[in-house]
Amino acid sequence: MVERVVVASDKFKGSLSAIDVTARVAAGLALAGFGGEVVPVPVADGGDGTVDAAVAAGFERVDIEVGGPVGTPVTASFALLDGTAVIEAAQACGLTLLPPGELAPLTATSRGVGELILAAERMGAKRIVLGVGGVATTDGGAGLLQALGARLTDDKGRELPPGGAALARLATLDLTALRDLSGVEFLLASDVDNPLLGPSGAAAVYGPQKGASPAEVRLLEAGLRRWADLTEAALAGSVPVRDAPGAGAAGGIGFTAMLFLGARMRPGIELLLELASFGSRLDGARLVITGEGSLDAQTLHGKAPVGVARAAAAHDPAVPVIAVAGRCTLTQDELRAAGITRAYALSDLEPDLELSMANGGPLLERLAERIAADWLV
Repeated sequence: MVERVVVASDKFKGSLSAIDVTARVAAGLALAGFGGEVVPVPVADGGDGTVDAAVAAGFERVDIEVGGPVGTPVTASFALLDGTAVIEAAQACGLTLLPPGELAPLTATSRGVGELILAAERMGAKRIVLGVGGVATTDGGAGLLQALGARLTDDKGRELPPGGAALARLATLDLTALRDLSGVEFLLASDVDNPLLGPSGAAAVYGPQKGASPAEVRLLEAGLRRWADLTEAALAGSVPVRDAPGAGAAGGIGFTAMLFLGARMRPGIELLLELASFGSRLDGARLVITGEGSLDAQTLHGKAPVGVARAAAAHDPAVPVIAVAGRCTLTQDELRAAGITRAYALSDLEPDLELSMANGGPLLERLAERIAADWLV
């Protein structure tokens, strides 16, 4: 019987995509003399790389032009298979889509995400997985709702400009032309459990990462509060979701997806593993190799490696899991508690972070040779 190793890793941010990681690990295992089957399963947790992971799992990539985070058209992709669409918010309003060196914390919009949703629905999607993470906007999902037909005006009846700052001037929300998407099931794929407002909310926690100063964070918070007040009032009888875990995901896109689309929150890695039929990939596997750029305290809060480890532990029989990473700050006890037997880090081979990222591919192949020697050959 041919030995089987499953490589299910997330990206090494800024260095290697998830697809690159799986390819380099496979190459290193082969160099060490492993002659068995290597099953590549690139994964993501809802942020950057989610569409790529779905395509690697057999989905079709669909490219369309949408409005980017500052209005400039961008080409964005979503994935489609058998009535299920996988949409990655960062494809339409990601930080990486901003001009180099230019952040737009007050004016970036999520409108392009709504355009992706409309395109997927027109192509027959009855189930939409909305991956959130890595976005440039803190507009509460207002732009997304505008793309679906909502009209937002100030007290003089003027259309609000895009972005979270303008929401503080919101006076009227007109939903008469809102697209009816009640026949579509929405799942919010995220590893973020922040509420919309407050010290743990979208503006306070993630605004500074998007370039917002303390004063701008306060302005964005005021806008999001105004947005929550008017939208929840407009949907009289609906259950308020501003305090729900995940409402603050992607600058508040989670809030609008829950309130208007009925989106249910699911850990992103769980959803992606389901879409990739991960359980069947584990059949007959001797070892699972997972990973991400940094194995740290955040990893323990539902990031991809922990999701992979849980799935491997739940398989019958359970499959041992080891991890690769750019760096690892977790103790052996923390790794073991997360279901990971051992971690191998590029920093063990190259302590200089800049050099490690620049030479991530070759270094990862060397790590894979070590893994083969320790576990397989």
